[in-house]
Amino acid sequence: QVQLVESGGALVQPGGSLRLSCSGSGFSFSRYAMSWYRQAPEKERDLVASITRGGGGRNYQPSVKGRFTISRDDATNTVYLQMDNLKPEDTAVYVCNAQGRETPDTPPVTYWGQGTQVAVSS
Repeated sequence: QVQLVESGGALVQPGGSLRLSCSGSGFSFSRYAMSWYRQAPEKERDLVASITRGGGGRNYQPSVKGRFTISRDDATNTVYLQMDNLKPEDTAVYVCNAQGRETPDTPPVTYWGQGTQVAVSS
């Protein structure tokens, strides 16, 4: 069974830090690009950050660039999101995403986790 399981969400004060983790299983993790999305109440789901297969390329939503860092550890099938200088507008459910192909010539697939809640409030 393919699984993406997030952890690390919490209530934190403005200016604080959190590190989210996403553990993948049931697929060839190293062959997939990994991303973090977030969805705040009554708002659209937004891409927060993504990292390429191999970790050589990274992309960030402008509002988090310089504050958030995405990384991956293929040895443990884990992708991380380090979040520093958190702001109230970062409050959302953060969801892990995987996109790729199990083999080079098979159709691409997308997997989603269930999300972890981040709340930034004083």
